[in-house]
Amino acid sequence: MSQVVVTETVVRVEGVRKSYQQGTAVVHALRGVSFEVPRGELVALKGRSGSGKTTLLNIVGGLDAPDAGRVEVDGRDLADLDEEGLLALRRDRVGFVFQSFGLIPILTAAENVGVPMRLRRTATREREDRVALLLSLVGLADHAAQRPGELSGGQQQRVAIARALANNPALLIADEPTGQLDAETGHAVMELLRAVVHSEQVTALVATHDATLLDLADRVLELRDGEIVGQ
Repeated sequence: MSQVVVTETVVRVEGVRKSYQQGTAVVHALRGVSFEVPRGELVALKGRSGSGKTTLLNIVGGLDAPDAGRVEVDGRDLADLDEEGLLALRRDRVGFVFQSFGLIPILTAAENVGVPMRLRRTATREREDRVALLLSLVGLADHAAQRPGELSGGQQQRVAIARALANNPALLIADEPTGQLDAETGHAVMELLRAVVHSEQVTALVATHDATLLDLADRVLELRDGEIVGQ
């Protein structure tokens, strides 16, 4: 008898709509978007500026709410969570990587990676061990004591990725993570994201407009005028 393999769905988006008032006009950022992402898959969101990529990431990450539709992350329906529940979801189950790195300048690389675990009051020894593991994972074990200003852009983004993984999230959200990097460094960072997703079995949604990076994703969703037009 053949064995049935069940693939766990980490992100489920059903009929999501979002509009904004811009002066006297209404901007329809998302128009009934639906898709699913299983654990351990890296999905790239492709689309021109204004296509709805950032709006979609913010809604999936619990930073914004849809006007209509349903979003599940790691088995939780976001509509069922109050502000405290959404805060806990973002802290414990979702990791964020931004274009601007978002590191704290006065902290070392190790201290930056440890910030999310401090917020959870993780025991010191456990936190230090996890930080060392993550810095090694992103190839920065020898840079733990350096501050952001002493690191290159690519190294800073690697620290940001390590920080996003600090609390063992189910989902990694990255909005144009290579936008401030040169082509070669950006490609290396995207390869790192892919390796981390597969080794840590994290699900990742990565918004990018760089066509050269799309071949590194397991799947590509194209957004155009708030709708998914291809994958």
